Amino acid sequence: MVSKDTFSGYHPSVSFLYFGLVFAFSMTLAHPVCLGISLACAAAYSIYLNGRKAVRFHLLFILPMFLVTALVNPAFSHEGGTILAYFPGGNPLTLESVAYGVGAAAMLASVIVWFSCYSAVMTSDKFVYLFGRVIPAMSLVLSMTLRFVPKFKAQIKAVSNAQRCVGRDASSGGVFQRARNGVTILSILVTWALENAIETADSMKSRGYGLRGRTAFSIYRFDKRDRAALLFLLFCGAYLILGAFLGALRWRYYPTIKGVAAGPYPASAFLVYLALCITPVFLNLMEDRKWKALRSAA
Repeated sequence: MVSKDTFSGYHPSVSFLYFGLVFAFSMTLAHPVCLGISLACAAAYSIYLNGRKAVRFHLLFILPMFLVTALVNPAFSHEGGTILAYFPGGNPLTLESVAYGVGAAAMLASVIVWFSCYSAVMTSDKFVYLFGRVIPAMSLVLSMTLRFVPKFKAQIKAVSNAQRCVGRDASSGGVFQRARNGVTILSILVTWALENAIETADSMKSRGYGLRGRTAFSIYRFDKRDRAALLFLLFCGAYLILGAFLGALRWRYYPTIKGVAAGPYPASAFLVYLALCITPVFLNLMEDRKWKALRSAA
């Protein structure tokens, strides 16, 4: 059973700032502690949002991708000063290449999982609300693009089922027949996608989307809860940016592994990064605890 996400109820500006920060830090902070925090928090939030579906996604896609990415780098990159062994061809296997491969795999996996959380929280109407007046055409295109993937998956399933009923799906007949059926299904989907895009654009244009002075109904209100969350996110972002500039999160893999020495300031930066990444899960757990207390009292 998928739990209701409390963080999705916050103002779109809060959600967008949060994901902007976690995306930026996940792609720039190469310290192993930061990578571990980002990946663990992204996986926890994804599981909270999507339940068993997220667990299957992690086991069937993220974990194999993580292993392949981690193994590819030491197989092709032989830089580094700490030699662990030699391949049959004579190339060295270095500790630095292994560590860099694991770090790159963790970074890639965390970004993909964070994006799955983003697509679940930042719906197209929230994106249009934030950027509809600033960049109306671009916000419409981006919202349509983000919404296109789940709609395309649903449509390809519907078309495949319809073709299967008449014996023309991609699993019927010989090799050439299956290929021909697959091309037919792809042609149907491409035609549907183009027609859907044109119809959506014409519909938005007829409603006056993007015209100067046009008003729009909105259910979003910026209250005290959103203000507190926004200030907290700004504090975390500023603290981590300052820490990165001062070297508190410094880490390198080549030519030898070296990072910042342990100390109070790096530890505080790690705690702030953990607090930032775990924010949605913490808010959800607190809300669940509150609801359980209210139901028990009733």
